[in-house]
This record gives sequence, C-alpha cells and structure tokens, in this order.
Amino acid sequence: MAHLFVSDLHLDAASPQAVAAFLRLLDGEARGAESLYILGDLFESWIGDDDPDPVRSRVCTAMQALAERGVPLFALHGNRDFLLGAGFEARSGCRLLPDPVIANLHGTRVLLTHGDLLCTGDAAYQELRTTVRGEFFQRRVAALSLTQRELLAAAARAGSRAHTSTVHADIMDVDPEAVAALARATGVACIIHGHTHRPAVHESRVDARPLRRIVLEAWYERGGMLRWDADGFEAVSLPFED
Repeated sequence: MAHLFVSDLHLDAASPQAVAAFLRLLDGEARGAESLYILGDLFESWIGDDDPDPVRSRVCTAMQALAERGVPLFALHGNRDFLLGAGFEARSGCRLLPDPVIANLHGTRVLLTHGDLLCTGDAAYQELRTTVRGEFFQRRVAALSLTQRELLAAAARAGSRAHTSTVHADIMDVDPEAVAALARATGVACIIHGHTHRPAVHESRVDARPLRRIVLEAWYERGGMLRWDADGFEAVSLPFED
C-alpha cells in the first residue's frame, strides 16, 4: 500500500477540471491507499468552516466518504486556506496536522510542510504569514459576515497576484539555508513540500549528510501527486479531462 501526497490544488468553481481530477483520485487510487496527505492549498480560498460554497462542500463530502472507507486523510494549512479548522475536519473526515510535521513512510522519517515557511527571502510574505496565522487575526475574521469574508478573500487573492507579479521568482522560492536549518533541527534526510509550484527532486548535502527535497506539483494545467510505497517514491501525473 502507498502513501499519497498532493499540494496546491487550489480547488474552486473556477477550476472544474482540477475539482473533477481530485474527485476521481478520491474515488479511485486513494481508496486503496495507506493514507492521503494534502500539503496545503487544497482550496483556492476558505472563508471559514461555515463556508457554504457548493464546490467546496462537494469536495468535503467526497473526502468524508473516503475517510469512512478507513483511509486516513491528513492536511496542512496552506497560504490560501489557513482558516481550515475543526469544522472542516468534521465535514471532511480529514485531520489537520501542524506545519511542519514528521511522518514515518515505510521506515523513513520524512518532514512534511506546505513550504511557505522556508521562503524566508520574501520578508513581506513572512510578515503577512505571521499575521494571518495568529489567533487575534483569525478571531477578527471569524466575527465577520460571510459576505465580508468573501470580499476579504477576493482582496487577498488580488493582493497575492500583485505581489507575485512584482517580486522575483527566486525570492519567493525556498531559501537553501532555511532548508538546511530545518534538516539539522529535525535530523530528517527527506523533506516533501509544495507552495513554490516548481515540481522537482533536489538532492543536496547538509553537514555531509544527504538531503532529498521533493517539491510537489501545482494543479493548474494538470494534477499531480507523489506515491510512496515500500519500493520507494514516484511522481504521478493526473491529467485533466475535457
């Protein structure tokens, strides 16, 4: 049996092909998986656990069905869906994990993270991340009406697009020193993350120890996942259908 990993799906009504591909995964290979990990940004936005959006509700229902079959589902917060909470867990059957977290994959300790905490070169983003992940900010947002939260989410997406259009791509990528520091602190030899939308397998060394960093694919023109079983890991493409 295999552990499956996805990240940066950004699901919403504007991405019907991505939604359909994820639903196929839930109703297909994931049924026989040992677990399914979602490493952040499952949704393009999440305005609170009372979010009534029909597409997001459909996704949660499908996840709940998989969980009821006995497949463990886990998720990390992303920079788009950082308001996922206990209500989401109840709706989806998916357990939220701290970021970062270490998983044991067939005898290998692997660190899982969304990836944005490693992008330390982007100081403006890190300041924003600290703010929106804080309890004070989240309490204030939760007190807003659904309409107000929808407007706030739209403004945040617009701000994100403006920021990424003006900051050099390398600044928004992970900082090698941050990666090395995390590897030293945890003693892992492998890190899996998303966020940067630069899928690849990076091999390096930290203090003479090998370190592998696997970056997951973003679901824009197609889907993608990482499959990890007793024989090792492989990246798997999940084409969108017309």
